[in-house]
Amino acid sequence: MSDITLNAAAKVAEAAPRSAPITQIGFVGWLRANLFSGWLSTAVTLLLAYLIVRWAIGFVDWAFVNAVWSVPNNQTQACRDLRGTGACWAVVTEKHRFILFGTYPYDQHWRPALCIALFVGLYIVSAMRRFWRKELALIWVAVLAVIGVLMWGGVLGMPYVPQERWGGLVITLILATFGLALAFPLAILVALGRRSQLPAIKAICVLYVELIRGVPLISLLFMASVMFPLFLPEGMNIDKLLRAQLAIILFAGAYLAEVVRGGLQSLSKGQYEAADALGLSYWQKTGFIILPQALRLVIPPLVNTFIGFFKDTSLVLIIGIFDLLTAGKTAIIEPAWQGFGIEVYLTVGAIYFIFCFAMSKYSQGLEAELNRHRRH
Repeated sequence: MSDITLNAAAKVAEAAPRSAPITQIGFVGWLRANLFSGWLSTAVTLLLAYLIVRWAIGFVDWAFVNAVWSVPNNQTQACRDLRGTGACWAVVTEKHRFILFGTYPYDQHWRPALCIALFVGLYIVSAMRRFWRKELALIWVAVLAVIGVLMWGGVLGMPYVPQERWGGLVITLILATFGLALAFPLAILVALGRRSQLPAIKAICVLYVELIRGVPLISLLFMASVMFPLFLPEGMNIDKLLRAQLAIILFAGAYLAEVVRGGLQSLSKGQYEAADALGLSYWQKTGFIILPQALRLVIPPLVNTFIGFFKDTSLVLIIGIFDLLTAGKTAIIEPAWQGFGIEVYLTVGAIYFIFCFAMSKYSQGLEAELNRHRRH
């Protein structure tokens, strides 16, 4: 009887599952499989690790340890004495207002600063799904109206500031926000028009997309700035910023339309037939069934296009508008600060990166959340 018990216990022990070796699973397993799978892989990993660590130590020394953070009265000799061994962040400390606000009156800088805060708050509220209601459109209209009042002034005791004095980060946010907010509904209409059964509407939409996509954004900005005023009646003039904004809207709308059209074409024919079987009208079918699925499928390329156009707003420098990048370039024209462009460009690049990275991470989270809801 004892022999039978012992044999049964041995069989149970043999059948019991055993955990995988720690070198095959988890982070250690990933390292072994991807970075140390062979002698060549190990050698390349160690070499790259050495170069990265050496670069990181050098960057920390340059950016923080040996850096100069401020200088009195634009006396940049302390920065020049470093001879490249340390960063001169004093140029950013001295010029940060110009980089952010351009030539806006100094005593009124609180107005564009408040506008930047309103833009960021608007982005955060719009990203929260619990605010995705009809009232969100009213919030957008109200906030953008408040931003216009703050920037122009002339009311509530605020002095009037002409558009020529605007610049810096706030101009970049104005061009990107208004451009993409108005280009997106235009893109949806154009994408639907390209799939229309009416030949006239389809031809107009195809002509618009192919014409706009066939020229660079710089040429559209140049046309809006130089050529467009020639066709206006004598004495009539449209603000330069508005002309640039219209060019960006038209350009972004053409590219976004093709992204949306790709989402519409990716849906199976059964979705359209099911909507028709329910007796829905064209706009009900499009708004409740077709567009939500199509837009969910093209979230990655849509956000990629948004990021690209956010950075493309820097091209307005060719028509004399001081956006963030142009303000940074102009800030180092002063002789005292010439030679310290790296620090300024790193700061401007960091600002662009923060906005673009936030859009990218949000789109990834939104896509994952929508996919979870679809599976459930």
